[in-house]
Parts: sequence; C-alpha cells; structure tokens
Amino acid sequence: MLRIILLSFITSIFIFCKSMDDRQLSKEPSSESQSLFNGKDLSGWEIYGTEKWYVDDGLLICESGSDKGYGYLATTGTYKNFELSLEFQQEANGNSGVFIRSSIEGTKITGWQAEVAPPGHSTGGIYESYGRGWLIKPDPSLDKHLKMGEWNNMTIKADGDTLTTYLNGVKMISLTDEKIGAATGQIALQIHDGGGIKVKWKNITLQSI
Repeated sequence: MLRIILLSFITSIFIFCKSMDDRQLSKEPSSESQSLFNGKDLSGWEIYGTEKWYVDDGLLICESGSDKGYGYLATTGTYKNFELSLEFQQEANGNSGVFIRSSIEGTKITGWQAEVAPPGHSTGGIYESYGRGWLIKPDPSLDKHLKMGEWNNMTIKADGDTLTTYLNGVKMISLTDEKIGAATGQIALQIHDGGGIKVKWKNITLQSI
C-alpha cells in the first residue's frame, strides 16, 4: 500500500513538473529588446530629405545640408508599444527630436516628437507635427538636467494612450492621449530646419511592451 502511495506521489510530481516545463516552453516572452543601430551603417533606417546622416567611429551623426531644410532618419519597421532608450550629444545648434508612431512622405512627417533641443527649448516635451502643435512641455525647472555638449540619455515609453519621457533618469513629462494611443508607426530622428545643426546618437535600443 505504501509503495502504491509513493508511486502515485512521484507520478504526480513528474506530471506537474512536465506541465510547468511545457508552459514555459510555450509561453511567449513578455518583452523583446533589440538594438536599432548597429554602429556600422544605416541598416534598418531610411533617409528622408537631403540632410546628412552617416556613421563615424560607431556613432550615428546628423548634420544640416546645404539647403538647411528639415531631414529625417526613420526606421523601416513600425512600432506601437515600447520603451525606447538612446543617447545624444548636441553640437552647435543641436535642434532635433525623436518621433514615435509616425509616418513620412518626403519631408512631411505626422506623429509625435520628443523634443531634443538646446537649453531653454523644452527637451523632453511632446510636439504633434502637422496637428495640435505642443501638447505638453516639461516644467522649466527640469531643464537643468540637460547637459549641452555632453552625452545625454533619453528614454521614451509609449504604452497605449500614455507617453512618458525621461532625460538622464529624470521624468520630464507624462501624457495620456487617445489619438496617440490609436497610432502605430515609425521611429524617426529629426534635423530641424535653419542650418548649423549637428547631433550625435548612440545606443539606440528598443524594448517592446
């Protein structure tokens, strides 16, 4: 009798463990992380406009061209819910930005831009291109966290209707908006018009939510 009980117990443990193993094997990962920039070339990206985008010493660099117009470098893929982390270093003017859930025709872009700009110009704020304009700007007191001429880390979290940005680990804004939540699109880096702009980028990583 004891042998039967022991055998039944061992069998139950085996079935339970196998069930858990099968569950782990079939379970899809809750998140997937990927590097969007390989440090070598512009694979996975597409240039819009005539401004300069190139790779030098492992860095992605954008510079104004002779026409001093708007320019974009956008992913060939589209994304909806994610946490995007990247580093940027501004030289000269440095007026740029990171678009999410966007679409581009020529140099006309629709979507939402997390601002990257010189001090005093709302880095980390959200601007809706060809739409409602500025949706939210950070509190001016947070501008002290921008390090002009040095490397900065920006994180953009897009999760459903909610969009949150961080600069060097400090939350800049949080915005909930149904129009943003309904969209899916490309991620794009911007060169603002006006000329004299140069920005370096590195460690562009996306983790899906």
